[in-house]
Amino acid sequence: MKDLIKLMFLLLFLIGVISGCEKEDPKPEDEEETSTEAPALTQKVNLFMKDAMEIYYLWNEELPEIDYKYETNSEEYFDKLLYEDDRWSFVTDDIEALEASFEGVETSYGWSLAFGLFSNTGNVFAIVEFVYPNTPASQAGIKRGDIIVLMNNSDITEDNYTDLLYSPSMNITLGVLTNSGITTGSSVELTARELQLNPVVKTSVVVKDGHKIGYLFYSQYLDNYTDAIDTALQSMIDNQVTDLVIDLRYNPGGAISAAQHLCSSLAPIDVVNNQSTLVTFRWNNDLQDYWTDNQIMSQIEVDFDSEVPVKMGLNRIYFLTSSGTASASELTITGLRPYMSEVITVGDTTHGKYTGSITLMPEDIYQSSSYYEEINNWGIQPIVIRYANSVGVTDFKDGFAPDIPVADDLFDTKPLGDMEDPLFKAAIEDITGTTFTASKSAKIPAIPHRMFDRGFSKFDKNKREALLDKPEFIFEK
Repeated sequence: MKDLIKLMFLLLFLIGVISGCEKEDPKPEDEEETSTEAPALTQKVNLFMKDAMEIYYLWNEELPEIDYKYETNSEEYFDKLLYEDDRWSFVTDDIEALEASFEGVETSYGWSLAFGLFSNTGNVFAIVEFVYPNTPASQAGIKRGDIIVLMNNSDITEDNYTDLLYSPSMNITLGVLTNSGITTGSSVELTARELQLNPVVKTSVVVKDGHKIGYLFYSQYLDNYTDAIDTALQSMIDNQVTDLVIDLRYNPGGAISAAQHLCSSLAPIDVVNNQSTLVTFRWNNDLQDYWTDNQIMSQIEVDFDSEVPVKMGLNRIYFLTSSGTASASELTITGLRPYMSEVITVGDTTHGKYTGSITLMPEDIYQSSSYYEEINNWGIQPIVIRYANSVGVTDFKDGFAPDIPVADDLFDTKPLGDMEDPLFKAAIEDITGTTFTASKSAKIPAIPHRMFDRGFSKFDKNKREALLDKPEFIFEK
């Protein structure tokens, strides 16, 4: 009898151990008894994120153990999955608009804005960094340096300032900078519309002290506008420029293929013709081993493209930079440095993004359309690689400090490409070896302020990406 009782206790113990080992995922801490499962559709979105991140995320070995079934907000669940160093991965429930944005199709006013706070009042203001031509903003007479102080006849606040980027229409009031501060000026009505945005916003050639200096303002890296780069650079060759300055100060990045095209159009011709290595990729361990074992080199490195139609063959180039210079812009700078005698940056320290991402949708992960058709508007943009230039420079978290530091004072701007724009002026002086005096203007006292954000459209932050072409998906669920 005693043996039978011992046996029963042993069986109960084993059953408890086994059942304790069969949990699929832990429930959220402190919610063991009270948590309820998320709706079925939310669970499906969450599972897609979990599966995609386990396969492709650069830091997939660091993913936390969270039961997706109990996460009722998919966007918050995605944020919980991110590694502590990841400032860039994001999720969207409007994948079509995101992909259109990556191709230069935006519903916007056509301006890029910087946002700040006046120190004495705490009021929010916006300053126009630049305006695309033939857009609602340009047609309304908005120009670089304009200050926006009211929106729909009300103060701009930290809660509503993004309406300047997101809203379909609005009334804005411009500010006028005076010796006594900023006063209100004229009002402008604006209506956003879908725009096709050529990233080559401005080109010019200036002649100074025997140098013909080309200037090119490039707003974002779009692989469907490489012909615009070709046209701009060919015009530089036709004008026999001796030096080239590319303005990337507000360029958040974009397609790596577009960066490859630009670098191949600029680098020494023997480097390009030999298809030297521009950058190498490091994926998570699983994918890196797979690409390497199967010698799929297109997923391991990007080489210079010997087939580009325009080859300038430069040994020296100037880039204008700021904290808005990110991702594919930084890839361009670091990728060219091993091959040119001088890659000179002028302005401020760059953003510090040494990683790349791909766009993943449910159809990329699951074979059965019946499974994902209800959630096919969702997508994620996870970081999947870190890149290094041909001599191994990577992990530049603090960005690239400028070779020639110059402040970009938006309260005292000059038009893009103007010789008196402080950043362009500094580049010209370094090229020619001589300084020149800018024309005098009325001196307005400095207004205490702090800049805290910038943007162009609702997807602007998401453009701080180096976008990879999708690999052939072989890891479907």
